Amino acid sequence: MRPELRVGVVDSGFADAQSASVSGARRFFLTNDGHSDGEPVADALGHGSVVCEAILSHAPEARLCVAQVFDERGVTSPLQIAAALHWLGEQGVRVINLSLGVRQDRPILHDAVADLVAAGVLICASSPARGEPVFPASYPGVIRVTGDARCREREWSWLDSSQADFGAAVSVAGRSGASLGCAAFSGHLASMLTERPELSNLELIEQMRERAPYHGIERKMSYE
Repeated sequence: MRPELRVGVVDSGFADAQSASVSGARRFFLTNDGHSDGEPVADALGHGSVVCEAILSHAPEARLCVAQVFDERGVTSPLQIAAALHWLGEQGVRVINLSLGVRQDRPILHDAVADLVAAGVLICASSPARGEPVFPASYPGVIRVTGDARCREREWSWLDSSQADFGAAVSVAGRSGASLGCAAFSGHLASMLTERPELSNLELIEQMRERAPYHGIERKMSYE
């Protein structure tokens, strides 16, 4: 029997129809004194539900741990993201998908990411195909992922560029961009780990490089 693969998702939540694939969920929100957490609420944005769909479409056996950090306006903060990451570390996740990015480098976010990377957790974060760097994608040890219009549903690319390490299909359920490319790539990682859970992080990334149909950047990449 294969061990359960847990994938962390930091986003706006998940859909009711995905509940059977969710092993845990928590909402992280700001307070006057800092932040707190509680039971998740309905995904008002729908973005997290699409991200979960993108992951599960490639790795249906994966179990999701969903950290809800966006409010109904689509706004979050490094403090909420860091709190979510600490919680996910306690859930025993193997992969974390962060289809989000903030412009400011904050020590609290940097340290949360560094702790997880040191613990052997694979973190995938969306990165724009051009423009200023974002965080946590720009932190050491994070896999930077963007959208690549060359990629079909089951494909990904090894970009090795100044902006991103990998790219993947950009469109899911009518939404597109780097955030969906990141979710799709996390799904590809989860799929391979489901088949070969014995792979180390280095071995897994090497497999993803070798199996990528596309190498290097191309003008038709999707920008976000």
